[in-house]
Amino acid sequence: MSTNAGKVAIVTGASRGIGAAIARRLGRDGFNVVINYAGGIAEAETLAEAIEKAGGRAVTAKADVSDAGAVARMFDAAEAAYGGVDVLVNNAGIMKLATLAESDDALFDSQVAVNLKGTFNTLREAARRLRDGGRIVNFSTSVVGLRLETYGVYSATKAAVEVMTAIMSKELRGRSITVNAVAPGPTATALFLDGKSPELIERMSKMNPLERLGTPEDIAAAVSFLVGPDGGWINGQVLRANGGMV
Repeated sequence: MSTNAGKVAIVTGASRGIGAAIARRLGRDGFNVVINYAGGIAEAETLAEAIEKAGGRAVTAKADVSDAGAVARMFDAAEAAYGGVDVLVNNAGIMKLATLAESDDALFDSQVAVNLKGTFNTLREAARRLRDGGRIVNFSTSVVGLRLETYGVYSATKAAVEVMTAIMSKELRGRSITVNAVAPGPTATALFLDGKSPELIERMSKMNPLERLGTPEDIAAAVSFLVGPDGGWINGQVLRANGGMV
């Protein structure tokens, strides 16, 4: 707790699912947490209250990460609340599945806007405003390695995030800021479960040798390691948190 006390972490897309688990974990780890949300204000406020009741500190900040101006205002809010920013966790993302032949412009454009441009917007702001010694964790997906049908556009946005992760880790040379990515496998969240049959969910849960879906807490633990004191020598890497699937 003492190592992270006073440090400030922005978690995008943190009102539910993996993002909420990350916010809760970082709150327990001693970070002052900025819970970003785009539409789930009630969920975000409830989460902030829970973190505060558990002894942590948290505020909410509305921002559509695909909007550069909104991202700048989110950093402004974090600085106004806590005096600066030390950690950025780029969790916000959307997933729409279709074969390439059946992917329309709206499917393509929306995922590029949130998953790729949203990550770019927050990385650009973090490069200018993150305090020296900070940490950045982007989100990819293990499907970049699995290359499953219907995941073409989604995986392409995340593959681009992996490349930006490695390049930014070099561009921040001299500031002691690490930049890494976490690439979850199938994880029991609404993003993954929605629209899938029980049979498909069961089959995908058995694809890794641990024979279960990941939990949001599993992914939050990986993020906690990367942004904590023991993760300081990991830089420019992609951590595939998938139970050994790929």
